[in-house]
Amino acid sequence: MDIKEKISQLQNHLRAENFKFVIDECNKLINKYPNNSFYYNLCGLALQASKNIQISIEYFKKSIDLDNYNIAARNNLANSYKAIGNYSLSEKYYQSVLKINPNYIQTLNNFANLKSALNDYDLSIDYLEKALKIDQNNAIILYNLADSYKSIGNFQKAKKIYEKTISKYPQHTASHLNLSSINIYNSNSNHFKQMLTLIEDKKLKPKNIIDLSFAIGKAYEDLKNYEKSFLYYKKGNLLKKEIINYDIKQDKELFNSIIESFKDIDLNKKINIKNKKKVIFICGMPRSGTTLVEQIISSHPNVSGEGELSYLQNSASKNFLKNNFFQKNQLEEALQFNLNIINKEYFEMIKYHNISTDYITDKTPENFRWIGLMKLFFPNCKIIHCSRKPKDNCLSLYKNYFPAPKMHWAFNEEDIGNYFNLYKELMNFWKFKISDFIYEANYEKIVENQEEEIKKIIRFCDLQWSETCLNFHKNTKTPIKTVSFVQARKPIYKSSVNSNSNYEKHLDKMFSIIKAN
Repeated sequence: MDIKEKISQLQNHLRAENFKFVIDECNKLINKYPNNSFYYNLCGLALQASKNIQISIEYFKKSIDLDNYNIAARNNLANSYKAIGNYSLSEKYYQSVLKINPNYIQTLNNFANLKSALNDYDLSIDYLEKALKIDQNNAIILYNLADSYKSIGNFQKAKKIYEKTISKYPQHTASHLNLSSINIYNSNSNHFKQMLTLIEDKKLKPKNIIDLSFAIGKAYEDLKNYEKSFLYYKKGNLLKKEIINYDIKQDKELFNSIIESFKDIDLNKKINIKNKKKVIFICGMPRSGTTLVEQIISSHPNVSGEGELSYLQNSASKNFLKNNFFQKNQLEEALQFNLNIINKEYFEMIKYHNISTDYITDKTPENFRWIGLMKLFFPNCKIIHCSRKPKDNCLSLYKNYFPAPKMHWAFNEEDIGNYFNLYKELMNFWKFKISDFIYEANYEKIVENQEEEIKKIIRFCDLQWSETCLNFHKNTKTPIKTVSFVQARKPIYKSSVNSNSNYEKHLDKMFSIIKAN
């Protein structure tokens, strides 16, 4: 096999996700040709894809050392730095690529993704628009641009771009899914008919069928045809459940280890802090109203809404988790030596957001797991726990597609019900330990008594009252990247209260699990 065939073979194996094979073969080639920049870059890509990020960085650096103008390696190195949260070095290498080649479309796209992750959508859109001028039919660029406009609430532009993407790439099902969230369907909707035809295509991959199933389920719900709506939601959930590896035992072990670790810890212990900015943590079950509450609070002129941040989760995992168990001994050591690692690492990441206000919101729902850490390591923070009627909450989870691995429990009736009960048990534990430190923001109360409840929330956050908080639906300064991106930009409505009644007979297993506990 000549070298061109070998390279082609390795690239095919990389696409097929045979990462170990690519790494082994590349290292053989590197031993034979130690001055070849390409092999280091290719091996770095396989390492990066297999989550060996730190090692991939060394390979990309070596590739650049051998060829300073290897822009692919520079772009890939920037991606690796982004993956480990080193945003300054990531930006440095993206910029170095664009200095060599301002039209390198992969970097324009990746740089845009970095900026959107940091909520800098003006720059993100600028980079994507530039990329689109270079390749106006690039599906990835089109989709990301539409997604950016969707996140900042410009649904009109987002819709046009999703429609353009679909017209050029009818099987781009992610665009179908996002467009379905924006559209309100009737029986004559062309897009609805298009999706019904497309889902019958036998060549579709499971991922595409899942996208379409949730999209069609939503369309039938718009038509109030709840029987067919449920059939498609069920189809999407069943198929997703088949292709993921999830066992509720993993979360049971984690939640139990958290309770065991914190039950004898004094959560009123004072830890020194240097950061003056106040974090308002908004948590609870996903689909419990966390996005709505963030929109309300971040409408205040002295608050920056930062959306769902992974920083607390990442730091907690790195410092206190081992084999999916919380390590009490490591927590006790941090407290003994006044090691405020969590706070330090959190604000180290926050600095990349260029925040000018005194308050920020972090509305990562599943941060409810880390309330003990919030209380210890962020003594000036505010914790808002969002709650909603259990049946409505769990139904909403079942109806929406969550691609993130952290929510693999959300694709099965029993998993959702059992996870909800684990959540309730842990929240009851936190409330018993530090009830005065946690504010309960109930969705139904907010819906029924909007002004009164919003004023209570703002008062709890130690903020001066601002009328802008009542007009939260007009808040354009806070991007929304969650599945609530449409609902949270509307005035408060009541139709989602008791929505479970439309699907009660179909989800009796899930509802009985919740009721039993």
